[in-house]
Amino acid sequence: MSSTTYTADARTSTLLPMLIIGVLFFIMGFFTWLNGPLISFVKVAFTLDDINAFLVPFAFYVSYFVLALPAGAVLKRTGMKKGMVLGLFIMAIGAAVFGEFVRIRVYPGALAGLFVIGAGLSLLQTAANPYISILGPIDSAAQRIALMGICNKVAGALAPLAFGALVMAGIDTFLGQVTTMAEGPARESLLNEFAARVFWPYMSLAGLLVVLAIWILFSSLPEIKPSGANSERSIGHGKGGIFSFPHLWLGVLCLFLYVGVEVMAGDAINTYGQGFGLPLQVTSHFTTYTMVAMLAGYVIGSALIPRVISQQRYLAVSAVLGVLFAIGAFVTHSYVSVAFVAALGFANAMMWPAIFPLAIKGLGSHTELGSAVLIMGIVGGALLPQAFVHLKQYIDFQLAFVIVIVPCYLYILYYGVRGHNVGTHAA
Repeated sequence: MSSTTYTADARTSTLLPMLIIGVLFFIMGFFTWLNGPLISFVKVAFTLDDINAFLVPFAFYVSYFVLALPAGAVLKRTGMKKGMVLGLFIMAIGAAVFGEFVRIRVYPGALAGLFVIGAGLSLLQTAANPYISILGPIDSAAQRIALMGICNKVAGALAPLAFGALVMAGIDTFLGQVTTMAEGPARESLLNEFAARVFWPYMSLAGLLVVLAIWILFSSLPEIKPSGANSERSIGHGKGGIFSFPHLWLGVLCLFLYVGVEVMAGDAINTYGQGFGLPLQVTSHFTTYTMVAMLAGYVIGSALIPRVISQQRYLAVSAVLGVLFAIGAFVTHSYVSVAFVAALGFANAMMWPAIFPLAIKGLGSHTELGSAVLIMGIVGGALLPQAFVHLKQYIDFQLAFVIVIVPCYLYILYYGVRGHNVGTHAA
């Protein structure tokens, strides 16, 4: 079998690659969507305000920006398969570091652990997304990524539930007890006991990641060379470096804004609900509702793309839904408003599956580097929630929410309608 393209026989045997990449997307989703309940957890365990608690997604997502380009360079040397294995090992180290530093209640160390987990994920994302995009025809890549997204969001729905059962059980009673206690050894002992709840779950996750890495290393997952499977001729591109693809750079900004609004809907929803005075025990599960909405979006999107609607047109429709749901959240209150925020998950579902293949289409030998640059855009998940949590210190939290996300959806609409074609023969 050629290393550059799949033969007809290979196309009929993509089940194993899809299975392995699906498992990887499940792992990525599980760790990514733990951040929402983790924000609530660290507020209690480390007695933090919202701004400092939101350093959880900041530390996690900023690692993508710092390490995505090095990840692309690593993949050039190792290939995608070994790069995925390395990413899993790095994540295992990060999970162990996070568990230990939370146990001893050292917040900077815990954030360092999250940064390392994000570093492993950046390598995993930089390999897995282009791999699944070019495993078959690029025009149907959104459908394949949507299937991976289902794996990702099933994990995202399960993660807050598992975390809630293992760590957050009885949190409102515990919080009431702690807040009435005076500063001293008894209070510190109680907080230490609460923080230690995450130790064994994260150590178990670290062990699971090592086992998974070994399985993939010795699997028959085929290597794919993007230069053959994603030719520059497909977009009418001649010679030129990475900066000669304007649709890529517009896509980087689009992905930056998309990840920001996705994290706002998935992680900030807990803090958003607390703004209405809803119980912490209840709000800690809100991320699951967003994930369920995303799952519905993936199922519908994967059924429609590309048979009924193109991935770029669906992206534009999704952006319009995002604007409408955001306005709905602003003009309503309490659980109804939270429901509109969760519904953003439906609007967001098919955005990554559409943006990523549109942005890397026709990059040829630049695919790995282009993928790495796109993964850098994930830093939007660090910055946009920070903008929200700072802005809500000065204005109503609902107004702050809509001010941050509506312009993002409007740009995503532009990319779906026009931006993805800039610089290509279709422009």
